[in-house]
Amino acid sequence: MSAPREWAGVVEWTRGTVDRWVWRGGEVVPYRREPWAAPVNYGCLPGLPNPADGSDVDAVWLGEALPVGTRLTLPAAGLLHLADGDHKVIFGSLEEHHGGDLLALLAWFGPERGARLLGPGEAGAWLAGLEGQQTAPGA
Repeated sequence: MSAPREWAGVVEWTRGTVDRWVWRGGEVVPYRREPWAAPVNYGCLPGLPNPADGSDVDAVWLGEALPVGTRLTLPAAGLLHLADGDHKVIFGSLEEHHGGDLLALLAWFGPERGARLLGPGEAGAWLAGLEGQQTAPGA
């Protein structure tokens, strides 16, 4: 059995803070101040666009606060599936953070977004499909 595929991401918004940054041109730059602190570390998978909004795929990292600009390469632990297709890839232990981070993450998105948690298989399949769209002829 082979090891799960790992995905490279960068933190743009540190858990517990209101100052949000964005990945542009190979670096994180200041973006805006949010009215509420992020319940998890939030960022993106640079170079892998989400067809729902054309931006890099959104990612969240469960657990301790990570500084803006932190780069991590990890296997996907799950997928926050949203009705509008702007899904978020989840990294970290789903089991360890089931009662805290995951509940906060689900609550962060209003009921109209239809947030539901999917497992690592669904996350990997979705990401692989996006990657395949990038390399398909005519894409």
